[in-house]
Amino acid sequence: MDINEYLSKHQPIVYNTFKHALENNQLSHAYLLSGTPGMPLKEVALFLAKSIVCESPSPLACNKCLTCIRIDDGNYLDIKVIGGEKNKIKKEEIQDIIESFSSTANEKNGKVIYIINYVETMTVVAVNSLLKFLEEPGKDVYAILTTENESKVLPTIKSRTQTLKMRAIDRDKIIEEAKNLDVSSEDAELLSMIYNDANTIKEYCSSNQYKIIKEALTNTLDGLSNDQIYASYTLERSVIPNIKTNETASIYLSLLSSFFLDLLNFSYKSEITLKSYVNIIEKLSDKLKHISYSLMTILSSKNQLDVNVNIPLLLNHLIYEITKE
Repeated sequence: MDINEYLSKHQPIVYNTFKHALENNQLSHAYLLSGTPGMPLKEVALFLAKSIVCESPSPLACNKCLTCIRIDDGNYLDIKVIGGEKNKIKKEEIQDIIESFSSTANEKNGKVIYIINYVETMTVVAVNSLLKFLEEPGKDVYAILTTENESKVLPTIKSRTQTLKMRAIDRDKIIEEAKNLDVSSEDAELLSMIYNDANTIKEYCSSNQYKIIKEALTNTLDGLSNDQIYASYTLERSVIPNIKTNETASIYLSLLSSFFLDLLNFSYKSEITLKSYVNIIEKLSDKLKHISYSLMTILSSKNQLDVNVNIPLLLNHLIYEITKE
């Protein structure tokens, strides 16, 4: 993915703000990169970090110099990245950064940068460890924090950072861009519900994880279009054996919720996003009761993944709630 093109084309405010700061030597010591789920936050954060140390910025990272190449290869000593899997970021990880950057920089550039992905997932003690470092970062120490939910970021962190807000790209535009990258209409429409970037959609739709989740989703919809017994049988035979981790369960439930959102749109005669699935949406609309309640139940089930619930029990309960009379 060409992040420079993505920023200049889709995120001009972020692009121009950072460009101006670099050109005028007015970099903030800490940035909060704020976006919505599905945006390439980590990739953008790393690109901005590269732009700070790039040997030949034009105006942002050139992606060609030795420094940029080393960063891409993960062997540039003065850029550290933590977080990214939506697990809790712990105090020990923050202390490791503080200890690493409390001494002299390893690279001749002299600038050190740390990226904390999904800063909203930090534990309370980790936040406390970070705050003082944000207040007194030391010379040539920069932080880039990312968040998919700015409302969950503590005010004490916001007050110590400059916020760069990324705007969501229109879903129809994302779908068209993905189709231009040879992604099928079916996959482009479905994945546009969780990813706000065509290149990410293209990359993910060829992954083994997506193939497993899509098959599980297709089997679920087939089961729901029949009766409760068949739906439960399908769940036990074709869904639960494949949806084993919190990550796959989260994506599976996100995609399932997108169908129920379009079921609501269909019932109110509004435009639907999943046009390639209009036949199954029509069939489910005639079959299922209390669609609004089912959507809320799916979203609630997804939230429960944060507390490490038993996934098979969660899915069994979900299907029961959706199919009950």
